[in-house]
Amino acid sequence: MADLSTKYMGLQLKSPLVVSANPLSQKVSNIVKMEDAGAGAVVLFSLFEEQIRQESALLDKVSRSTNSAFAESSDYFPDLNDYSVGSGKYLEIIRKAKERVDIPIIASLNGVTPEGWTEYAREIEQAGADGLEINVYFIPGDIRLSSEDVEKRYLDIVSMVRRNVKIPIAVKLSPYFSSFGNMAVRLQKAGADALVLFNRFYQPDIDIDSLEVVQDLELSHPSELRLPLLWIGVLYDRVPISLGATTGVHGAREVIKYILAGADVAMVASTILANGIGRIKDIVYDLDLYMKDMPFESIDAFKGTMSQANIVDPTAYERSNYIQILENKRWT
Repeated sequence: MADLSTKYMGLQLKSPLVVSANPLSQKVSNIVKMEDAGAGAVVLFSLFEEQIRQESALLDKVSRSTNSAFAESSDYFPDLNDYSVGSGKYLEIIRKAKERVDIPIIASLNGVTPEGWTEYAREIEQAGADGLEINVYFIPGDIRLSSEDVEKRYLDIVSMVRRNVKIPIAVKLSPYFSSFGNMAVRLQKAGADALVLFNRFYQPDIDIDSLEVVQDLELSHPSELRLPLLWIGVLYDRVPISLGATTGVHGAREVIKYILAGADVAMVASTILANGIGRIKDIVYDLDLYMKDMPFESIDAFKGTMSQANIVDPTAYERSNYIQILENKRWT
């Protein structure tokens, strides 16, 4: 087998295929299967501060109602101290996963308050996580917010978390910044060790018959790799930071393209949700086969060779090439 090892935000990985945050990682047994199938690391499902606050509020409400019950009937109510509220269950999954697998376990955190970001980040580090993925997942629906306000929110969160933990930090980003390259540089200076491109925001649909907003989430498609591929190719070797690709990875072809553009890792979720964890083994096998055929002895041998910094015609990543395509395309 070719050398599939790579480094991602300072962590040594046995393969560049990383499982991104998804519900399957709620079971430690699934994480073991992911390692056995060839995953280089696993990003756990996201810990959302809102959910913790809702659970705490509900528990508080139940506690108040039971305290007002008749004393003789109190034995019928469960002991509320037996309930794991807050981040407890999440931290326990980290601990158990670290006991059973050797690959890095990266936690995913989505906070809403400064206290939430810092407190849970510290707890995650203490539980033994090898890294932390900051999943800001912020949609600026308030039209009073300026672009500077939005950028400052991201930078403040990264700086705040960086001051409170020593483990590597990745930032999962949306592509909706007016100057993404500049934002990447600023995030690195704020303390980020890696950028994950790109977050797939929830996008509602409308049922025209029932006149209701449809709440569902579609799995990714390989065609969605174009935008992250563009920015990974542009950022590679220009910003001293690890790059993770997390959109549209359904097979080895997408993994290879991302690595050629300069990604350190490619992340999967949709394809294993649709096809099972065993799909990881297929992708790793096909990646190894490609490297033998080329031949490439290691991931480093071809990583970034098709980035903007390394190709013969750098304009292939720029507007001038788009104009040329329009001129040369035969439209019917």
